[in-house]
Amino acid sequence: MIIPSPSSRSRARRLLLAGTLALSGLLAPSLGATPVAGGIATVATIGEPPTLDPMSSTADLVGTLAQHIFETLYTFDAEWRPTPLLAEELPEVSPDGRVYRIPLRQDIRFHDGSPMDASDVLASLERWTTTASRGKAAARVISSIEAPDAHTIVIRLRQPHAPLVALLALNNAAAVIMPKDRIAPVLTEFVGTGPYQLKARVPDQYIQLMRFDGYRQRPGEPNGYGGARRQYLDEIRFVPVANANTRSEAAMAGQFDYVDSLPVEALGKLQGSRSERVMLEPFGWPRLVLNTRQGILSSLAARQAVQLALNEEEMLFAAFGDPAFYSLNGDLYPEGYPWATSLGGEVYNKADSLTARKLLDSAAATDRTLRILTSRQYEFHYKMALVAAEHLKAAGFAPELQVVDWATLTQRRQDPAVWDVFITHSAFLPEPALIDFPSRDSPGWWDSPRRTRVMDAFNQARTQEARILRWAEVQQAVHDEVPFIKVGDFNALAARSPSLRGTQPAPWPFFWNAWKAAD
Repeated sequence: MIIPSPSSRSRARRLLLAGTLALSGLLAPSLGATPVAGGIATVATIGEPPTLDPMSSTADLVGTLAQHIFETLYTFDAEWRPTPLLAEELPEVSPDGRVYRIPLRQDIRFHDGSPMDASDVLASLERWTTTASRGKAAARVISSIEAPDAHTIVIRLRQPHAPLVALLALNNAAAVIMPKDRIAPVLTEFVGTGPYQLKARVPDQYIQLMRFDGYRQRPGEPNGYGGARRQYLDEIRFVPVANANTRSEAAMAGQFDYVDSLPVEALGKLQGSRSERVMLEPFGWPRLVLNTRQGILSSLAARQAVQLALNEEEMLFAAFGDPAFYSLNGDLYPEGYPWATSLGGEVYNKADSLTARKLLDSAAATDRTLRILTSRQYEFHYKMALVAAEHLKAAGFAPELQVVDWATLTQRRQDPAVWDVFITHSAFLPEPALIDFPSRDSPGWWDSPRRTRVMDAFNQARTQEARILRWAEVQQAVHDEVPFIKVGDFNALAARSPSLRGTQPAPWPFFWNAWKAAD
């Protein structure tokens, strides 16, 4: 493992503490501030979403937008524990871990005015298990989903599956609940139970959400993504701003109430501007996803060649510039998480083009073209791709950058015939099984006997101690079989207007409980 300097370790601990504090204060109202009802919040996003169907996409942008419209049975509180949302309470689980009995809230209405009951939940979960990548993964262990009465759902499993409630809680490839008569293979109507409802979508201009007057919030106080969801704003308007520099300029000018995903260069520029910085430390990890199903990287030797060729330190520096924004770390979780290991150093940050070339030669590929799919809407993705391409060229590959908008990338990565590598990133998730890579159905399509063995052992472990041990085996399999390559850890930067209150840093920013203060 690469051992950081004492100063780097100290900074990592400070960043981890800061991230923990930020997450534990998700959307806590500002002390001394009195919320004001009314007004419109404008939010600049990284671009046009490929869809508003949160089941059919793992894109963070889709989850960020759709979580205002749709809701799940569970969500996460400020300590990243599953907490009820549309469910009345946490499920009753049988002693053998195979039966989950979920009571439903009885006061919920959809945006079309119809009441929610178990038949809607049943139809929605059935769609989730056939449409969403995470739902398809869950379907492999689900033997049946039943609605014994109008206010209860029962999920029966073939074997214990520890991540089930967390899977039902995530807003990404999400198990959202919608009216049964609105369900279709391809959604044309986006009707949920959330605090805001879709009013208008003008492609490449805006998505307009209006307060849903029939919303039934949970009692109590806001608690992370859970608890009360208060509707102070009349309207939330999401505006696609694909160019990172344009988003930075808009933030400095105070053009929007909130600007998401700013490049590191914007940090200094925000000082003295019309916006305040919003920093989430640490936020997550960028990675290169490799196409294991088709093409040159279906060969393990070729994937290992990519792994050894890369210089992750140079990629991180090119992407972020300021070391305060990133940490060199080949393990899937940083220190401070129970899932942290020290297994990544054997294959991380090697920049060994000579050994990589020998591995590539052993793969006997006649065409060494390596199609790298990336987008400038996440500018740091693009900068990492440029550096990666140079190191891969030195290892004998013929890299070909395909630079597209993010919506196109999320669509194109579904086709294994048109790419070899794509670049993405994830927030650090509280439950490793929520990461999309373990799914055979996620782009990359990692599917091997070893993957099945270690993932099954991890998901079936009944205690936290056992799951931590099994997770180390999963991570070792990742390093050995190379379905993707982690680049490092990084922080996230956004900006908000001083008049927008009630928000705190969050991996997927949301604007219930937010309000506009008088100028």
